[in-house]
Amino acid sequence: MDGRPVLVCTEYEDATADLVIAELNRRRVPVLRFDPGRDFPAPAVLAARTGAGGWDGRLTVGQRTADLSAVRALYHRRPSPYPTDSGEQAGRFAAQEDRRGLGGVLGALPGCLYLSHPQAIARAEYKPAQLSAATRVGLLVPATLITNDPGEAKAFCAEQSAIYKPLHAGAYEVEGEPAGIWAAPVEAGEIDGAVSHSAHLFQAQVPKVADVRVVVVGDRVFSALITAPPGVVDWRAEYQSLSYEPVACPDELCGALVRFLAVFGLNFGAFDFAVTADGAWWFLECNPNGQWAWLEDAAGLPITKAIADLLENGASQHD
Repeated sequence: MDGRPVLVCTEYEDATADLVIAELNRRRVPVLRFDPGRDFPAPAVLAARTGAGGWDGRLTVGQRTADLSAVRALYHRRPSPYPTDSGEQAGRFAAQEDRRGLGGVLGALPGCLYLSHPQAIARAEYKPAQLSAATRVGLLVPATLITNDPGEAKAFCAEQSAIYKPLHAGAYEVEGEPAGIWAAPVEAGEIDGAVSHSAHLFQAQVPKVADVRVVVVGDRVFSALITAPPGVVDWRAEYQSLSYEPVACPDELCGALVRFLAVFGLNFGAFDFAVTADGAWWFLECNPNGQWAWLEDAAGLPITKAIADLLENGASQHD
């Protein structure tokens, strides 16, 4: 039996990682799960040395230890950020040292497959880079404007039906409660000086009849057709009213999506498409570390096994 471990970096409560870990356990693949932002410097202990083949040494978390030179794969799911908000200068300094020390070693393991590398995920989270890459690999991309100029925004929205959506799906609260900022239609008459306060993304509204979520693991592609109630622009705002079914991704699109991942050095991507009545698939965005567990169950897609295959075998065209 191959005793090389898989490292799983994620927060304490992560049902998606739980599915993958359970599958790796079933295959008797050693797994060391920990949350770098919470477990270091205790209970995790790092002892890494430079060697002829790269970093070696050990990472110990509680009673479990991983040989750094023998890690076959690292699954970077949703780890907590290294705490940098301490009011004490020494605390802030230590947090940055942890991020660059532990995080740096974890990002430079010899012969390790990353699903995906943290720096690749960070690069791919920028929507301007995504839209540029999507165009280069041959995907259909709606006309898009990014601006803080109210005049430009008003003119763009007057030219066509348009939507606004945030450039980053970060935390936002309304009256103390967490709230999502969903894509929504916007008309030229609604544009005012508030646009000048930050960058805004406006996009031509695709006359869609359905949505598709495509999950790519390495070079394996899984697609689900998502049907929302009539008039819904952003299906994420209507989870309780959605229906799902597996759908075949056109061959030319499969190749384009794998090329898209290669642009960023990713081994995973969750893509969103709007489908029009003529069967065209319009690229909206890619979440380089998106959720998929609910979709696996709803549409019967074997994503857990595909991820476990990649982590177990430690081979990909993007590693």
